[in-house]
Amino acid sequence: MHVSHVVIAGDRFPTDAYYPFNLDVLRRTPAVELAPVTLMVGDNGAGKSTLLEAIARRCGIHIWEGNPVHRVDRNPYEKRLHEYIDVRWTDGSVPGGFFSAQTFRHFSRMLEEFGSADPGQLRYFGGRSLLTQSHGQSLMAYFRSRYAIRGLYLLDEPETALTPARQVEFVRLVRAMAQRGAAQFVIATHSPILLACPGARILNFDAAPIETIAYRQTAHYRLYKAFMDDPEGHFGVDP
Repeated sequence: MHVSHVVIAGDRFPTDAYYPFNLDVLRRTPAVELAPVTLMVGDNGAGKSTLLEAIARRCGIHIWEGNPVHRVDRNPYEKRLHEYIDVRWTDGSVPGGFFSAQTFRHFSRMLEEFGSADPGQLRYFGGRSLLTQSHGQSLMAYFRSRYAIRGLYLLDEPETALTPARQVEFVRLVRAMAQRGAAQFVIATHSPILLACPGARILNFDAAPIETIAYRQTAHYRLYKAFMDDPEGHFGVDP
């Protein structure tokens, strides 16, 4: 494991009027403890992705981004959380990677351009163009090649383009890489399949402060369980 704790300096936040510094869950959480596989769970807007990105920036991990978009309501604090957190390395810093569906699209297109000039580059990502495979296939090809390398890996909802069977395959991959001791994972997810990763620590962002929660106590598990027990009953009565 490469990072043991993330420390949040809520007492030094520059404002309480703008996101993410107005989130009670961040203001009231002094630190979170990480595991070889840590899963972040909570409702939309709870702060999972924002903290994940802040950890990446604090660790010097590049986040692929497209051209900036001119915003109607600009938030000057949106990307500044990393200035108010710290990470506790266990044995010195390591490289790593940040994944999200949006950043993967940018990466795949850039890799395609590199590959057109030097096809040998594709050897490092399954040997085939990521753009010629289905989204799920290209993701798994990328995951299998990238996570075999020692590092800290931060992922934002990797389940987005994966079928349930692919999600199970992904969990097996993550667990195997973490058990080797070279790769550490921090994953924000809404998937009850990913949340079931054996031995993972689940951090609940629906509580303030952030707390560790058991798999079967998560709102996601309870909702899916109730839905599978009575699918039709969750849609109300037909008009």
